[in-house]
Amino acid sequence: MSTPVESRRQARVIDELRVFIKKVLSDPTIAVKSIDIARKYRSEADSDELIAREISANTTIRIPEKWSEADRMFLDIIHEVLDDEEALY
Repeated sequence: MSTPVESRRQARVIDELRVFIKKVLSDPTIAVKSIDIARKYRSEADSDELIAREISANTTIRIPEKWSEADRMFLDIIHEVLDDEEALY
């Protein structure tokens, strides 16, 4: 069983992801822009920071300086998509 603290953490992550998914569904260009931005910075040493800043500046997605678990998960998924894309070629 999860503790009350763990349950609150999970609920917070789920709430953040719900807001994010609603934004992506309401503006389908967000996914394309995010992947394009990630491609641009992928090889940089501080790629996650650069990606997060540019996505925040160019879409309705806001990734704060201090990342939440949902923010980190979004960035990880972007990298997974790029890895999958690279594996196809």
